[in-house]
Formats: sequence, structure tokens, C-alpha cells
Amino acid sequence: MRKSILSLFVAVGILFASCSKDEVTEDTTTSTSGTATNYTNVAYASTSSAQKMDIYLPSGAGPFPVVVLIHGGAFLGGDKSGEASNAAALVANGIAAVSINYRLTSEAIFPAQIQDCKAAVRFLRANAAKYNLNSDKIGSWGASAGGNLSAMLGTSSGVAELEGASLGNSSYSSKVIASVDWFGPINFLTMDTEAAALGFSITTNSSTSPESKLMGAAVQTIPDQVAKANPTTYITSDDAAFFVQVGSMDRNIPYTQSLNFYNALKAVKGATDVSYELLDGAGHGGTQFSASSNMAKVTTFFSKYLK
Repeated sequence: MRKSILSLFVAVGILFASCSKDEVTEDTTTSTSGTATNYTNVAYASTSSAQKMDIYLPSGAGPFPVVVLIHGGAFLGGDKSGEASNAAALVANGIAAVSINYRLTSEAIFPAQIQDCKAAVRFLRANAAKYNLNSDKIGSWGASAGGNLSAMLGTSSGVAELEGASLGNSSYSSKVIASVDWFGPINFLTMDTEAAALGFSITTNSSTSPESKLMGAAVQTIPDQVAKANPTTYITSDDAAFFVQVGSMDRNIPYTQSLNFYNALKAVKGATDVSYELLDGAGHGGTQFSASSNMAKVTTFFSKYLK
């Protein structure tokens, strides 16, 4: 079989989905003539109340290419509503956006988070006709913890342990064909050393770090398990196209995490479908990422591979 941190927390209350795993219920539709149609709190699985998505559709005939947006928050916070501006940028360029929630570490440890992301992609494929989506043109985009999960989607298609097939729609693929990774943690085992080499310190190796909480133990004590949360582990030549961006002054995730991931992708896939940009002076997110000129780079990337 092929290939077996930090943002503000936003608290939301979401009703638990009582549907079967391949059904959709409790979705609220809002539409305005001549503009996008939005579906909010669509359940893509029924194991957890977190397993909901918001679907933003452009105006027009469709079917639309689609990008799954994955929020950051150190795997322990954040909410899909925080991706509204990124969704708007995609919709303005004729690309549907789907912002998802996923189980946080207070509820479940790895691999629940990537399993939820994959279940969301499968749900979109299974329900593409209902939501006017092109099931062959699906991408992903995440920042920080969401960057890790977007990268995992881009490299780990077909890894049974990460699929979470019991979450539903198991006959559909979770593969994405284009992934954006904004300053995601990649190799938890080397983050502290890489930070020190860049002249600052972080505490990933602590048993209380977000990454250790994700993995269920101090990362250095379970290196084999931690390797499973590293998207580099799964790289093959048929992976998604990648656009990796990171700030040179990021003091949460060493920028070399992104650089090393890019180099590993390029070594296997070649340089044609993989790109990397170090934003000079940028930190862990901020205005250099959200500026209209930079957002245009992201939407151009997705348009190239999804349209």
C-alpha cells in the first residue's frame, strides 16, 4: 500500500451531529443573490462535535475547485471562523473555500487531527455534486499547526493509519493536489536545536509543549511515533504541488523547519511543482502574510493547479 504555534484561541459552541457517518445534517444555508452561497456548520463526521465545516462558494455556474482551510492554534485552540478572510480571497478568485474544525488535543491526540482533515476531504468528494464542487480539484492551506496538517494532507495520501476510515466515506480518496504550508512545524524532534542555531530558544522537548501534548508524551521519548506526524516521512514523487512560506523572524517555529521540508520535497519531486519563500522580517504570521500582494501569490498558486 502506498505510504502506510501559536494563534489565539476562539471558543465556540457547536451542536453534536447525530447523523450517520456518510450523512450531512444541521447545515445552515445563507445566500444572497449575485454573491457567494455559504453553508455553515456542516458535519463531515459524527465522532465529535468538532467535526464541522463552513463551505463558501463563489458566484457562477461551477463546479468549483476547492481549498480546505485548516486553522492554527498549536493543535489546542483556534476555530474555523478565523479563516474567513482567506476564504474570501479564494472565493473572489473563483475557488470554493472550506474551513474546517478538527479535534484539538484536549479531546484527542495524534493522529485524530489529520484523520479529521482527511475525513473532511473525503466528505467533500462524496458530496461534490450537492455543493457544486469539482472533486478532482481539491487543495489545502493552513498556517502554523494548520500548516503541518496541510503539509500532511499533501504528502500522506493512502497511509491507512492516518486515514481514519471509520469516520466515513472510506471509498473516497483524501488526496489533495496542491498544498500551501504557512510556517508549519514539520519535525518536532529537531525544533529546539534549530531554534538554538538561529539564536533563540523554544521548549518543544518539554512534556508540556503543544507538540508533546499532541503526541501524548514528551516528543523525544517517542521518536518513532513523532516521525508519523512529520510530513517529510511520506514524501513521494506523486505528492501535491507545494507552496511553502515562512518568516525569517519567526520565533515560534524556526524557519529552517520550512526550508528543510522544501528541500526534501524538491529532492524527490523536483523543483517544478515546489516553491519556497522566506519573508524577510516577518514573524509567525502577521501583515506580510495577509497583505493583498502576498495573498495574490497564494491564489495564483491555487489557480495554477486547481483550475
